[in-house]
Formats: sequence, C-alpha cells, structure tokens
Amino acid sequence: MDQVQTHLVPVDELDRLITGIFERAGCDAVEAARISHHLIGANLTGHDSHGVIRVPRYVQWLGEGKVLAGQTPDVVAESATHVVLDGKFGFGQTIGPIAVDLGIAKAKASGMCIVALRNSGHIGRIGDWAERAAAEGLVSIHFVNVSQGEIVAPFGGVDRRFSTNPMCVGVPALDGQDMLLLDFATSLVAEGKVLVASNGGKALPAGSLIAPDGMHSTDPETLYGKLVPSGPRDPANGAGALRTFGDHKGSGIAFMCEILAGVLTGGGTSGPLTGGKRSRIGNGMFSIYLDPAHFGAEGFARQAAEYAAYVKSSRPSEPGGEVLVPGEREARTRRERLEGGIPLQLETWNALLSCAAN
Repeated sequence: MDQVQTHLVPVDELDRLITGIFERAGCDAVEAARISHHLIGANLTGHDSHGVIRVPRYVQWLGEGKVLAGQTPDVVAESATHVVLDGKFGFGQTIGPIAVDLGIAKAKASGMCIVALRNSGHIGRIGDWAERAAAEGLVSIHFVNVSQGEIVAPFGGVDRRFSTNPMCVGVPALDGQDMLLLDFATSLVAEGKVLVASNGGKALPAGSLIAPDGMHSTDPETLYGKLVPSGPRDPANGAGALRTFGDHKGSGIAFMCEILAGVLTGGGTSGPLTGGKRSRIGNGMFSIYLDPAHFGAEGFARQAAEYAAYVKSSRPSEPGGEVLVPGEREARTRRERLEGGIPLQLETWNALLSCAAN
C-alpha cells in the first residue's frame, strides 16, 4: 500500500490561515478565531474528520446562506433545570459554547440541567462540549442528529434513514489528570472519515459503506459519487450509504438520537428529505448536565480516576498491548500534535490554500 503523503503544519500557522479564511468569508475576527480554534482542536485530538478538512464546505455553506455568521441562539422555553434553544443556523462553533455555558450555569445552581438545542450549524466535535463541561466539574451526556442529513442506512436496510448521530459522555478529572471522554458516531465511521479517505487519507475499515445492491464497500465514491481531485464532496451525489456500527445496537442508538436530538428538540429528524432532496441541514443536540456535588457522590472525580486505573490494570491481551480508557488516546494525540504540528493530507492542504486564495 502506498504511504499517504502529508504536510506537517505548526498549530499557530494553521490557526492564522483558517482564521483569515473565515474573516474574508464574512465572519468577524472573534467568530473567525473561534471557528478556527474548534476545528483545529478536532485535529489536535486526532479527529481529523471534524477538523480543518471541513473549511471549504463551511465556506461554501456560508456563501449559500445555509449557515449564518454572527448568530445568537433564541431561548424558546426555559426553567431552572432546562432550556430549549434555537440556533438560527449560526455556526456551531458559536452556538455550541453558548448552549453549553447555559447548561453549566443551570446545573451548578440546580444540580442538573437539560439543554435541547435545535437548528445549529454543524456543531463539530461533540467532545469539545463535554470537555467544556468537565472543566467546570460537571458530567455531561450528549445526543446529536442532523435534520435533513440522512446518509446512514439502518441495520438490515440499504436506504439512508439516519445521520451519523454521535453520542458523547464526559467525566471531570482530578487535577493534573485527563478527563474521561467517550465520543463516537453511531455510523461505523463518521462521514468526515470518508471525506478524509477521499482526499488520500487513511483508508476506511472494511464494510464501512453499503451500496444500493446491498454490497459492502470502502470506496468513498459509494457515498459521494464520482470524485474530482480537490473538488467538493457532496453525499447527495452518491447512491450508497454509511453503515451503523455494531449491527442492531448502533442502529438502535442512532434511532434514539433522532428521537431525542431531532424530535424532542423540535429541530426535526434526518429525513424524509424535503422534496426528496437535501435542503439546509441543522444539528440538534440533546444534552444532560449533572453536578456530582448535588448527588452526594463524595470524591466523585477521585473514585472515577481510581476505577479508570483499575480498568487499565487488566493484563493486555497481546504482548506489548495496553488497555486504554475513553479519551486517553485523544489526550495523547493532542500533546503530540501541539508539540510536533498537525499532519494534513496534501489534498486537504491544497484545498485549504485554494480556499484562502479565492
């Protein structure tokens, strides 16, 4: 197999480039820097699928009016322990922090809070929001969907019915230790990983995609249709779908993400598509914030850390192997990339340079 060619970019250099792109695209300096920060943050944790590879798509959506700069979410309903927000299709990197901070404040006051967010622009790596809550000492649980965004087939089917529907759980850490973070798409891979593979990045695992005839595939063209080098990648052009992980189990979680993040938030489910076609997509996120101090869980962070250490003490199944706990790999990757830079596929780097030049 040919080695994937990458361009290693220092974090500061990449941040200046991405911030400049969004400023020229119509965002103010603060929002442009915020979007850059969160996209690069995804790359730092190794989640390149949710990182700067998405910049050309974001800029395209902004130009088409599918995502809007400078938005503040509307409060639709509110109590001491819940809030319903409408993101008005603002950038998820702007709407997300506002929604999370509301949940944090209410949970600290009342012990818990549910935030139902609808109509947000692409909200990015969900682990960002769990990390934000954990930094304030809170446990958080998140369920996400994409209205008008069906690209995943349910278990036993070939037609698209779900979006990639991630869920995430974050647990605060002891001082000086890494938080515990579980963050995964309910599709076998995130759509962004197909995007990375289509740009010459890491190949997809076997059976990631399913064609209309039911055959499994690893070819990104199954999802995007015919690929043009450095060109846009639009799932609307493909005839196939992503598959859920874990057969019926992943499919069941994906279904419930649609109910919680799509139906209960009021933002709508992934389908059916309007007129059979994608219109403007919007993320829904149903989040639960819990303050351990209100639950009588004495020494919560310490006990969680002790249990994590106990799990890691299990003898490796293979020589030289290691048991990892949720979030450990991401934390290691962040440290490595902050020091050594972020590797980008040449196709991705060239697409960014082209975006900056236009």
